[in-house]
Amino acid sequence: MEEKIKYEMEFPIHASPSLLYQYISTPSGLSEWYADNVNSRGEIFTFIWEGSEEKAKLVSKKSDERIKFRWIEEEDTPYYFEIRIQVDDITKDVSIMVTDYAEEDEVEENKMLWENMISDLKQVLGSV
Repeated sequence: MEEKIKYEMEFPIHASPSLLYQYISTPSGLSEWYADNVNSRGEIFTFIWEGSEEKAKLVSKKSDERIKFRWIEEEDTPYYFEIRIQVDDITKDVSIMVTDYAEEDEVEENKMLWENMISDLKQVLGSV
């Protein structure tokens, strides 16, 4: 398997961390912007897009702060994706920090995908 490259992205967003957390940590919240449908059974989340299905294991979460998943097919790898809510101590500006991995020739494509998904999230939140 080809080595994947870690990348991080930051998206300023106008929403409270507790509201944002509902959208990044619950199946109903995630299905509003991340996938067409999301189901969970325990710590296994099933993400459904136009008929294709991917399962991810919830690796860790911290209320109003972050959620981290690892795709089941990559269970024996160091790869994961994490969505973090960051609040600036001084300005109180809220950002979503995304950490993900992609193969070298797919990094730009994946970044565009995240930009589109976060754009959808902003529309759902009315934070455009």
